[in-house]
Amino acid sequence: MSLLTALGPLAGLLDGVRVIDLTRNLPGPFATRMLADLGAEVIKVEPPEGDPARPLAPLFEALNHGKDCRTIDFRQSADLDRLREWVSQADLMIDSFRPGILASMGLGHERLAALNPRLLMVSITGYGQQGPWAQRAGHDLNFMAMSGVLDQMRSPLTGELALSNVQWGDMAAGSSMACIAALAGLLDARRRGRGRHIDVSMTHGLHAHLVMPQATGSLMAPLLGRWPGAGEDLLSGVLPCYNLYRTQDGRTLAVGALEFKFWKLACEAFERPDWVNQHWQRGQMPHSPESLALREAVATLVASRPLADWVARFDSVDACVTPVLTLQEAQAHPLFASQGPQPWAEVGALPT
Repeated sequence: MSLLTALGPLAGLLDGVRVIDLTRNLPGPFATRMLADLGAEVIKVEPPEGDPARPLAPLFEALNHGKDCRTIDFRQSADLDRLREWVSQADLMIDSFRPGILASMGLGHERLAALNPRLLMVSITGYGQQGPWAQRAGHDLNFMAMSGVLDQMRSPLTGELALSNVQWGDMAAGSSMACIAALAGLLDARRRGRGRHIDVSMTHGLHAHLVMPQATGSLMAPLLGRWPGAGEDLLSGVLPCYNLYRTQDGRTLAVGALEFKFWKLACEAFERPDWVNQHWQRGQMPHSPESLALREAVATLVASRPLADWVARFDSVDACVTPVLTLQEAQAHPLFASQGPQPWAEVGALPT
């Protein structure tokens, strides 16, 4: 579903902004798709062989709807001149080439800025513009692995790594970070009258997202005598009130009652008032024998009923307890069926 059709007035937030999109695959195209959904004019420039995502038609459409797709041969000087002409009339250019490639084709920021001083250039790279890894190839899995993020995605029971089917490096550290850089850079260029070149390193962006593991790990380490491993950190499985529990039918219940007020409501729904004060905000320390025993008790209780029973029981209880839905179930859920998947929505009407 296109955000453009669902956003209504928000689709015009970037009216008048022209973007040259030289990116391929996933991170850059999703970034420019979000800009297009907000009203920017996006010119997607592809090589003669096309974007590598084109053979995956549903993916290509999801990433590139609303864009003006054009083709040039980056090896032909006449085509590069044509691209420079497009850039001379643009506000923003986003690329995903390795460092130095654009400059070697006469498309570096210094040369383009001479044609268009207000041009903002955002480059999405794997490991940054400089340093020993700048020229290395990589994909989402590699960025996740090198940043330390992948190591946080382990089974609490076995410690086995999980291969995420959501590309957090590409989307969160690439697409979203690039959008933030683009919007801030456009505002700055409008204020100063000249653009700049901003690099977005996906690996560094991922590492910056490790705020919670770094903070909570430093708190857990003194309790364990070492840095916490799989399932041992504050939000990775040690707390009874913030955990994943298997149900009788092999499904999963997400208990996110992190604050005491929610845990109290959850205990009432569990029909276990004796659990109420067994909470970290009431002094029960993570990794204490009492806390570990409570976690097992909650697991035993949740496993005694199928997921549907727990969903029905918590439907009217605002305790941060939800089912873990499949992709198909989520798509059919009223949360999305009623308003679509858009992350943005206008609240109230604009003054006239």
